[in-house]
Amino acid sequence: MDWGKVTYIFFSLMSLTTTAGFLYEPNAVALFLAAGVNVISTILKIGVKNLLAAELLASSLVADLHLIPAFMVLTFIGDEPMATSLAIGAVVANIFSIALALIESAKSQDKDDY
Repeated sequence: MDWGKVTYIFFSLMSLTTTAGFLYEPNAVALFLAAGVNVISTILKIGVKNLLAAELLASSLVADLHLIPAFMVLTFIGDEPMATSLAIGAVVANIFSIALALIESAKSQDKDDY
């Protein structure tokens, strides 16, 4: 088992679920946790060496660039609908990232079979 892959998939899923948690209960603490976990996920993806590494990193950066401004908008302006819409964008980016990771896993399993 590749523990590096387990770790970055774990943080990718954790980022998606914490962002979904914010959508269920919108508050600044939930959004801060979602952004923090997503930043950790992004940092872990920097060292990934696989076929779709650039796409994985890009999708994680997109989620970062949605969650960090969403936190600022919610905290400093208090505009919950805007923060929620930015968080939805992060969820879409995280779903895309998970889909890429699943595709990459399927491709690596195909190579192991030969």
